[in-house]
Formats: sequence, structure tokens, C-alpha cells
Amino acid sequence: MATMAESDPILIVGAGQAGATAAAALRSGGFAGRIVMVGREAPLPYERPPLSKAVLSDAAMDDRIGIHPAGFHGEQSIELRLGADVVAIDAKTSVARLDDGSTLPFSRCLLATGGHARALPGLPAGTPGMHLIRTLADAQGLREAMARHGSMVVLGAGFLGLEVASTARAMGIGVTVLESAPRVLPRAVPPAFSDWLQQRVRDAGVDLRLDTRCGSVAPVPDGIALGLEDGSRIQTPLLVVAIGQSPEVALARDSGLALHPGNGGIRIDAQCRTSAPNVFAAGDCTSQHQPHAGLEMRLESWQSANEQARIAAAAMLGIDAAPAATPWFWTDQFGCNVQMMGLPAEGLAYRWRGDPAAAAAMPKLLMLGTNADGRLRHAIAVNAGGDLRQLRPLFDAAVPIDAARLCDLSVPLRQGVRDALAAKPALLPI
Repeated sequence: MATMAESDPILIVGAGQAGATAAAALRSGGFAGRIVMVGREAPLPYERPPLSKAVLSDAAMDDRIGIHPAGFHGEQSIELRLGADVVAIDAKTSVARLDDGSTLPFSRCLLATGGHARALPGLPAGTPGMHLIRTLADAQGLREAMARHGSMVVLGAGFLGLEVASTARAMGIGVTVLESAPRVLPRAVPPAFSDWLQQRVRDAGVDLRLDTRCGSVAPVPDGIALGLEDGSRIQTPLLVVAIGQSPEVALARDSGLALHPGNGGIRIDAQCRTSAPNVFAAGDCTSQHQPHAGLEMRLESWQSANEQARIAAAAMLGIDAAPAATPWFWTDQFGCNVQMMGLPAEGLAYRWRGDPAAAAAMPKLLMLGTNADGRLRHAIAVNAGGDLRQLRPLFDAAVPIDAARLCDLSVPLRQGVRDALAAKPALLPI
């Protein structure tokens, strides 16, 4: 086996959130050698969360979503090879091959290849009237189409589908959302929160159809025709397919790296090492044990990409890094900023802090999920991000809480958190 040369660069495959964050973390961690980042897309690394929100409604946002300021990569001597692709990696010899036929030896490699939007059989990417949304180019194409049409169908009531629907309704576009599950966000929130959100979606004028499956989809001269399993038919000039994403792991698979047999992600340890020495991975392409869930899973989120990038950069430099923070996620839709901390799990008991029945224009709510031991495992905040941050010590300390008292509006939340931390000793780590 060839010996890795420390003079060879660190190669980052993927110029998205995880890749760009890792490159910056390598520099802030003291690495002075070459960093080469290869990305398929032509634009400088950018944030993806705005694609389904601000970018859809405002073309000026295209130039405001960069992960780092203009000039950052030059100032930090990070070599960018954009509009390029790594097509093969030989982990034994530490050599990568690019799509132009060139080769690049590396000392360490980070795979930050992300994921790709799932398409529908019979409606491949590029089908007129059908849109996926994963890249800036996708969002720009959808934005142009939305300017020409007064109605649309969104297939999938996950976070992405609901965000697109929210943006479209705010622009005055008629929206029908089709979801095969009996409720929205079934893997992310409890039924009571789904009920609350579904009502808000419908109050915004969205035709939300749950437990609805498509039996057929086909392009027609004026758009897309959908045949539903109940025998009805919908024709729309504009169809947005938002049915999730698959991890981009072809390069890892062809390189012989271990993949999770269930979720398909690149298997990594707590330091983001893959099954091959000197090859690391971070972001949506990975599968990692999540202590807060007690199982190995793919965790697709902006925060997870950043945390894994930070930890991978430290591991590549051989320095210690703080463990990953408690999982956190956010979405903006239908006039609400929704933030979540921790992870959902079977058997959690949930309580509201605030009145979920109130149809306020700007509701402020918390929902706390505790396990049988009384530990806080999942929290959802609606327009209450500051309150959610106050709860973080309860996740970190793993103490049992009095959920009823924490949800009592007559007790200041900060005081309730202090009392919980003072009243009980910490349990064993999760």
C-alpha cells in the first residue's frame, strides 16, 4: 500500500454546507497545508434552507445565501474546483480521479456529497411542468415557473413540501398538497402537533389532502396529470415533487466504503471516520449512531452537517473536539418559525406550554416530550426560539423534570428550568 504523503492536500468532495464548513474549520484549527474542495455545482458554496423560502420569492436572494463572504476562499487559500466531479477514489493509494481525467493524491479525504432529490418513475428530471428542489438552479427554475402559473400541486407534506406551499400561498398561488401519510411530518412530530399544523396549513388556504396516493403521473400538453388511487384525477400546470432525498453515496460505494444496509448512508463513527483509513464523511450522505435516539440513522439537517464537519475537521487534524450538540432543526412556514431540539421517539409523553387552540396570527407555543424516566427528549417551539434555548441545559444534563410545572404559564420558564436542574441529580448519560 502506498504511503500517504503529508504534503498532499486534504481533499473535500462536495462544496455544500458540510464541505464548506469543514474547510473553514480546518483553517481555524491551524491547518496550513493545501485544501482542495471539489463541487459539482458552479456557484460558490451556498446555504440550502432558503431555497424553498426566500429564494423562491425574491431573485435578489440568489446572491445573499453564500455560506462564506465573497473572497473568503481566496483569503483562506482554499482551492475551489467548481463545476467538477470526483468520479473515483482509491482509498488504498489515497488518490482521487476527477471527471476531466486528472488525478489528485490526498493525505486525507472528506466525503461531503450530500443527497439528491427523489424523483417519480416516469417523470425524470427535466420533465416540463415537474420540479424538484435541491439546488439553486432548481429553485431558480421553480421561481420562474411560479411567476407564470396561478396554481400548483406539491407532492409530499414534509418540511420541504410545506415550505414550498407556504411560500407559494404568500405569493397568491393556489396550492394543493398531496400526502400519502395520514398526517403531516409523522416521523418528526407527535400527532397533536401534526393536527395543529394541519389546521394552520388549511387556514392559509392550502388544499391539504392526507392519506392520498398517486396511482399514476404523466406529462400532458398543459402540465402534469395525476391519477389518484381513489379514482379521481388532478391536472396541474406545475408539480413540485418533494418526497425526500436519497444519500449521494455512489462514490463511496464504488470505493468500497461501508454503507448502512437500511438507510443507505456512509457509515461513520463518532469522529466521522469511514471504514477506510484517511477517509472521513459528513453531512446528509452519512449514517451515524445518534445517542439521543439510541440508534444509527441519517440525520438530514443544517446543524448536523455543521457539527459533523467541525468534528471531522478536528479528527483529520488529530485534535480533540467537543461532542456533537443536541440535535436541533428549524423550519419557517405559514407565518411561524418552528424549532425542534432533541429527537422524537416512541413512547414520549407530550405537553403544551401555551394554548394550541388559539388561532393567533403569531402564536407562541412550546411542546415538551418526556420519556418514562421524566427526561426531556424532544421539544418543539413555535415562534419561541428563545424559550427553546432555555431548555438546552435540561437536554445536556439529562435530568428528570416536572413537565406539568414547566408547562405552567404562571411559572417563568427560566425559573422552572433552574428548579429542575437543582432538584434532581443527573441521570446516567444517554
